[in-house]
Amino acid sequence: MTRVSGYHHLTMSTDGAQEDFDFYTKALGLHSVKRTVLFDGVIPVYHLYYGSPNGDASTIITTFPFRKPGVFGRRGTNQSRTIMQSIPVGAADFWVDRLNARGIAAEKVTRFGADRAVFAHPCGIAHELVESDGDSRAPITNEAQGIGADHGIKGIYGASVAVTDRTAMDDFLTIALPLEKEADNHEGLVFRVPDANGIVQRVEVIVDRDSPQGTWTLAGGTIHHLALNTGDEENQMALRAHIEGLGFTDISEQKDRNYFKSCYVRSPGGALFELAWTTPEGWAKDEPPGQIGKTLVFPPWFKDREAELRAGLEEATFA
Repeated sequence: MTRVSGYHHLTMSTDGAQEDFDFYTKALGLHSVKRTVLFDGVIPVYHLYYGSPNGDASTIITTFPFRKPGVFGRRGTNQSRTIMQSIPVGAADFWVDRLNARGIAAEKVTRFGADRAVFAHPCGIAHELVESDGDSRAPITNEAQGIGADHGIKGIYGASVAVTDRTAMDDFLTIALPLEKEADNHEGLVFRVPDANGIVQRVEVIVDRDSPQGTWTLAGGTIHHLALNTGDEENQMALRAHIEGLGFTDISEQKDRNYFKSCYVRSPGGALFELAWTTPEGWAKDEPPGQIGKTLVFPPWFKDREAELRAGLEEATFA
């Protein structure tokens, strides 16, 4: 029985908080869904969420703006490489023109039969807006930024992962998660993420034995994890047990992320996957519905550290 239905979110370690906010809300026209802080460790770091106005699962991109002296990430192989979002068919040219006009170098390419606008986040992480005729989600519009329904991002299309051992990754994706293998050719491998609503979402895998090993630490300029949606706790725990039972023992216990619950598993090549489901209160747990993403909020267990965390965070206006 399938225990995954689409993506839940994608998460990166970026650089400056303000440039990150401007990139997603102004250049790409996504909406601020939540502004909070990293729940792990002791270093004060923002955790920013972007997506549809209501923060629908499968539209969410999250970032840790990790501008810390002496801490750097290295992009390479055995690591997630590209963030992909879905756009309407015919919209790639609009995005190439829009991004280039804003000083973000972009070009149109075709891979696995789909036209894409290819560009990079200011911190260097590769992004693609993929034209998809298999996506029934309404486009995310943003009148203030000049993005209408003909061109708006619909949500997550997927991500690409670079590996040195394609067989081990193939087994992990098709047996452990499990996803459906759709393509295997000179361009790479494509795996379909099951989705109860029939929305096309994918993991693309490329073989890269030439690049250096990418880092897995929380550091700017790298993708941290790809989160799949289990829908509820029962499915999450069943999938966790299935994965661990296959011998993939590098899998975490459940972690409380305030708005959702998570388990993390390291794939054979190193790319980190998350199994997540949204709690009933979701994003409205600490902000009124319709007002999410407007203020900086802290989880209850950080109440005694709020002043310390605020003082240590990078200055940003989020405007």
